Amino acid sequence: MQRARNLAMDLGDRIAELRLVIHDRDLLFTSAFREVFTAEGLRFITTLPRTPRMNAICERVIGTLRRELLDRVVILNERHWPSCSRST
Repeated sequence: MQRARNLAMDLGDRIAELRLVIHDRDLLFTSAFREVFTAEGLRFITTLPRTPRMNAICERVIGTLRRELLDRVVILNERHWPSCSRST
């Protein structure tokens, strides 16, 4: 629970941009852990049982989409790049 509080504090104002917390069925994620994030207005999604590779498959699909899409996008200035506009 303390780690969840620390994470929420480290995120600061950026936590308002988040909507979901996706986690597996590890015993680490107790109800106290959930309460920290539900108090911030986040919704929890738990992965399906017996799908240990689901996260790896999702990460691979997202990585492929990023590589395939970002290799074909021309960025003209900082406004076109989402991570640059957040940091300023």
